[in-house]
Amino acid sequence: MSHSVRAVVARTQGEPVTIETIEVPDPGPGEVLVAVKACGVCHTDLHYREGAINDEFPFLLGHEAAGIIEEVGSDVTEVAVGDFVVLNWRAVCGQCRSCRRGRPWYCFATHNATQKMTLDGVELSPALGIGAFAEKTLVAAGQATKVDPAAPPEVAGLIGCGVMAGLGAAMNTGNVGRGDSVAVFGCGGVGDAAIAGAHLAGAHTIVAVDLDDRKLEMAREFGATHTVNSSIEDPVEAIRAVTDGNGVDVAIEAVGLPVTYQQAFNARDLAGTVVLVGVPNPEATLELPMIEVFGRGGALKSSWYGDCLPSRDFPMLIDLYLQGRLDLDRFVSETIALDEVEEAFHKMERGEVLRSVVVL
Repeated sequence: MSHSVRAVVARTQGEPVTIETIEVPDPGPGEVLVAVKACGVCHTDLHYREGAINDEFPFLLGHEAAGIIEEVGSDVTEVAVGDFVVLNWRAVCGQCRSCRRGRPWYCFATHNATQKMTLDGVELSPALGIGAFAEKTLVAAGQATKVDPAAPPEVAGLIGCGVMAGLGAAMNTGNVGRGDSVAVFGCGGVGDAAIAGAHLAGAHTIVAVDLDDRKLEMAREFGATHTVNSSIEDPVEAIRAVTDGNGVDVAIEAVGLPVTYQQAFNARDLAGTVVLVGVPNPEATLELPMIEVFGRGGALKSSWYGDCLPSRDFPMLIDLYLQGRLDLDRFVSETIALDEVEEAFHKMERGEVLRSVVVL
């Protein structure tokens, strides 16, 4: 039998989302049914609503979530009914060429639920294969990562996307280490998570760059040692000024714009690393002088989901939170109901919130 639940759906491109009653099937082989307890409002959900990801409407939005396993399908051994889980969009297959090489965080064939959730008989496209702005959702078992239930769901769910992307950009992709200098361009949720990750990793100097003084002040709360408002001063020169004229060891771009990427590229030291974690517009292009690419050395990297392995990283981050070493509570600007997601999108666009979190 299926389950009739309330959910947030984007029916057509650019139109406000609506609350609908959708049908969620019982889990089949390798699938689990999750009672969603909380789900963060992420920019990626807005990108889906605007048709910037693809045009496979209608979309079931929401992906940054935590909940309780309610039912499991056959052959499911990783989780059991009653487990507290954080949902992820990288359920590694274990069989692709990357997994076989021992690099599952690059898995090329991640799993999603096989069955479809529907609205009036029409198949829904769940955001990032999850669709968690709903009372219940159906995912592949590997998309549900068991974590310590002592963590509140409204903070635990944030690890499922934005926090993991930012922390991982610093700690996994950028390999920030003790005594390193780091610059983070863009101080939204992902950028602040990158700052927190650099701080956890022992970076000595952490420079936050943004256009908004409110965001820069918050960046200091996550561990930034210096801030630069790039609307009134050249961020490259400002970064060099606090790094003895050299630039930083790791420059993290969390905006996804060519201009900020070029600033990050120019703000790094010789043999330094640039990490792109901001999601660019598909139409965006980038030009760099090849002599600078050659002459500076180092590495230009992209960080997809913070190069994370959920089964390894999610429990670790929850443990760090419970130990008081990772302040996830600071990311939550407000808690809201399902029918407030559209307004949360507008608050996010206006820069009024770091994260709105739907609590069910």
